[in-house]
This record gives sequence, C-alpha cells and structure tokens, in this order.
Amino acid sequence: MSEWRRYGNTASLDEALAQYLAARLATDIKRYKKASLAVSGGSTPTGMFELLSDRELEWEKVWLSLVDERCVAVDSPDSNERLVRDRLLRKRAAAAHFTGMATSGASSMPELRRAIGAIPKPFSAVVLGMGGDGHTASWFPRAENLRELLDPENPAEVAATDPVTAPHRRLTLTLAAVLHSREIIIHITGDAKKAVLESALENHHPVAAVLDQQSVPVTIWWAPT
Repeated sequence: MSEWRRYGNTASLDEALAQYLAARLATDIKRYKKASLAVSGGSTPTGMFELLSDRELEWEKVWLSLVDERCVAVDSPDSNERLVRDRLLRKRAAAAHFTGMATSGASSMPELRRAIGAIPKPFSAVVLGMGGDGHTASWFPRAENLRELLDPENPAEVAATDPVTAPHRRLTLTLAAVLHSREIIIHITGDAKKAVLESALENHHPVAAVLDQQSVPVTIWWAPT
C-alpha cells in the first residue's frame, strides 16, 4: 500500500514535500480545526524543514512532535529536538505547539506518554526517514524490544529502546502510534537507500512494518541526490 514520488534532486524534493505538507495541514485545520505532524531527525529533512517553516498557515492550530529522539541534552548536536527548533520552529512555524520527547519525558516515561497522548490524533501525517540498515524511527534491527515496538496492538505510543548498533539510548514512537495517522511519508535520498527500501520486505528490515500494512497509505518521497 505504498507509492513512490520521484524527484530529480534534493532541492525539488524538499520544495514539493514542504508544499505538500503545508497543504495537508491546512486541509486538516479547515476540516478539524487543528492538525498534527510528527517528524524525524537526521540530515535529510533539514532543507524541507526550512521551507516548511515559512509557509503561510494557521500554525497556532498545528501540533508538531518527534518520531524519535536520542537520550542526549537538548543542546547536543545529536538532539532531534535541537534540529527541529533550529530548522522548523522558526519564522511562521514558531507559532506551532511543540512536544519534544527529551523535554516532555525528562522526569519519567509516564510523563512522556501523557505528553504524547495529548497531541491531537490521528496525526495529519507522520514523516519517517530510514537508515542504511533499514531502520526507521528508532526501530533498530538488533534492539531487544524490537518485536514490542513493532506490535500494532501495543497500547504504548512511545517507548525507550537501546539500538545496539548505534550510539545513545532512544525514545521512539511505536508502530501502533505511527499507524495512528492519516498518512505516512517516507522521506529518503540516494540510490543506496532506495535499494534498501525496495528490498525491505524481502530482507525483513524494520521499515517493512510500515510497508506491509493496509490501514494507512504510505508514500515514499525520493531523490537521487
């Protein structure tokens, strides 16, 4: 239940995706009086974030949150919250509501789960990235609790996990939470990641859990460079 949208380069991909997400949020604001968007970190979405931040939108009716986060200080260069604050929560988008995992869950997991639970749902869209090992969100292939994270019946929207193959303990939305969305977008660049994603089902990569379901439409946004 996925389709590809291919672009010639990263600049055109970023522009098209920013425009699409702004329209998606505007539609939900008009229909439901509010909208919500969960985004991922990494280098891939930075240009798109900057373009989206200046879109004319009723941002005060938008709730932004993270798909996952490293357990690091908010001012760390490894912090997804820092990336979102620096690149997306600026210009017009500074008026949006934001739920950061590190700040919201600083005291306890129950506190974080309450904060995530308070975000209006279903999400208007969830934007996922993907690593070269086929992980998305913080669903890493060798994580001990991967099965729990990928259980669509898991009542928890967010969980902690140790990736094993990557630094830092993580906080991440579960598959059940990601599927509580009107649309899932996988945002990737490069031929290598394209090949990984195309073979995800065959190789049982974690991202396959998003592709191998029929309840939420999935669109893959890709450019070669």
